[in-house]
Amino acid sequence: MHNSEEKILDEWELKLEEQLKVLQSCQNDKGFNSCNPCEQFFECELRKKYVIAVYESMNKGSGGGFEF
Repeated sequence: MHNSEEKILDEWELKLEEQLKVLQSCQNDKGFNSCNPCEQFFECELRKKYVIAVYESMNKGSGGGFEF
């Protein structure tokens, strides 16, 4: 049996994938493998957009706050 199912990404997952590519490109340009060593860590707009995309992909746009 051949199973070639591809995961279909929803709009939030697509945005997350795009933000991840942008963030990783920035890290590569700076020679980093994460954002931690970057001096712009807390002020970085790319990182902030990525965090928002992660949150939105988790809640699928339903709003609300983080639950821990």
